[in-house]
Amino acid sequence: MRSPILDYLDAIFEGTAHVTSGATADYIPDLAAADPDRAAVALCTVNGTVYASGDADHRFSIQSMSKPFAYALALEEHGVARVLEHVGVEPSGEAFNELSLDRETGRPLNPMINAGAIATHALVAQDEDDGVDRVLRFFSTLTGRDVEVDESVAASEMSTASRNLGLAYLLEATGGLARHPRAAVEGYVRQCAASVDVRDLALMAATLANGGVQPQTGEQVVCRETTRQVLSVMASCGMYDAAGDWFTAVGIPAKSGVAGGIIGVLPGQVGLAVFSPRLDAHGNSARGVAMMERMSDDMGLHLMEAGRPSRSALRERQSVTVDGEPATVYVLQGDIVLSSIEALTVELVENPPPTTLVVFDMSRVDEVRPVTWRVSAENATKLADDGHRIVVVDPDGTIEEFADARGRQVERWSPDRLRAALA
Repeated sequence: MRSPILDYLDAIFEGTAHVTSGATADYIPDLAAADPDRAAVALCTVNGTVYASGDADHRFSIQSMSKPFAYALALEEHGVARVLEHVGVEPSGEAFNELSLDRETGRPLNPMINAGAIATHALVAQDEDDGVDRVLRFFSTLTGRDVEVDESVAASEMSTASRNLGLAYLLEATGGLARHPRAAVEGYVRQCAASVDVRDLALMAATLANGGVQPQTGEQVVCRETTRQVLSVMASCGMYDAAGDWFTAVGIPAKSGVAGGIIGVLPGQVGLAVFSPRLDAHGNSARGVAMMERMSDDMGLHLMEAGRPSRSALRERQSVTVDGEPATVYVLQGDIVLSSIEALTVELVENPPPTTLVVFDMSRVDEVRPVTWRVSAENATKLADDGHRIVVVDPDGTIEEFADARGRQVERWSPDRLRAALA
C-alpha cells in the first residue's frame, strides 16, 4: 500500500506546474544555466519519515538556506550575546545583497541577509583555518549523509562576488568581522555551494521543527534555545523584503535560496522543502512559493491559526470482536492534521490490518483539517481495494457523508453502536 501522503505531494507538484513565471539567477553563471523546469517537494515529520515528489533526487546548491544553520552553529559556539555583538536580529526590508549596515551599531541587521551571513560565517570559522569544514560536518549530521561542496558552483559564484567582497570590507571597517574579508567571503561562498536535495532539506528543517533533535538519529544537534532563536529570526527575516507577504500568506519560519529552494518549519510538526529554479522579483522560487502556499492552506500550517494538533493521531490499535466478527479498531485523537495522521498512515502501510472489518474510532477527535479528509479517503480507498470493510465511528453525528476516493460510501456508526457491537 502506497502512502496517501505521497499522493498528496504528487498533487501539490502537479497542481503548481502552471507556475512558470520568473527566471533563474542570472548573476551566477552556473545557476543561470540550471534547468528551469526541474521541481520537487518534500515533507519530513518530527518522527523522521521523509516523503518527496518530483525531481527529489536532483541536487542543487543550498545557497542562502545555509544561513539559518550557520547561525545556529555560531550561537552554539559563542552564545546569543556574543553573536549579537556582530549580527542583529531586525528585519531589513531590503534585498538580500543590499549594501547596508545598522547606522548606529555598524552591524548587519540580521543573519539572513548576505552581510549578516558573511559576519556569521566569520564567527564560525575564526577558530579554524577553514570554517567550511565545520559547516559541512554540521550539514552532514543534519542530513545523515556526507554533504560536499559543488566546486563548479563555488567557482562560478566567486567569479561574481564583488558585491559580497564589498560588504565584507565594509564590515571590516566597522570592526565587525572576525576574519579577513576575502577569507570570510570565500568561506561563505563555499558554504552556499553545498550540494543538497529536497529530502536533505526537509530533514534539516525537521530538525529545527523537532527542537534541535535530528528526527532520524535522535541526536540533539543544537539546543532548544538556539532552535528558538533561529526560528524567530527566520520568521521575521528569512524571506528578505517579501517576509511580510510570506508570513501573512504562509505563516511559518522559512528561508529561501537563489538556486530555487525554500525550507519551511512548523515547530513540533514538520519540516518542508521545495525546489524550482525560476525566481521571482524578491529572489524566491516562484513555483516554490506556490507549493508552500498550497501546503499551508491545506494543512493549516499558519502559526497564527489556533489548533491543538497531537504528535500522533493514532492513540491505540485494538484487536476485538464486533458483532461476532474479528475486527481491527484504530482509536484516533486530537486535532487531525497531516502531520498527526502520518503515524496512522505509516501503521496502515507497514502493518496492514489482518481483519476484513476495520473500524476508525473518532470519539476523541476534535477537528479534522480538509487535507486530512483527502488522505483519509485515500487510505479508505486502498483498504477497500484490498477487500476490507470500513466503519467510521462518528461521535456527534456531525461528520458529513464520507466516501473513499472512488466515491464508495463508508459506514458511519455512533459510539453507542460500536459499544453495542462490542458487547
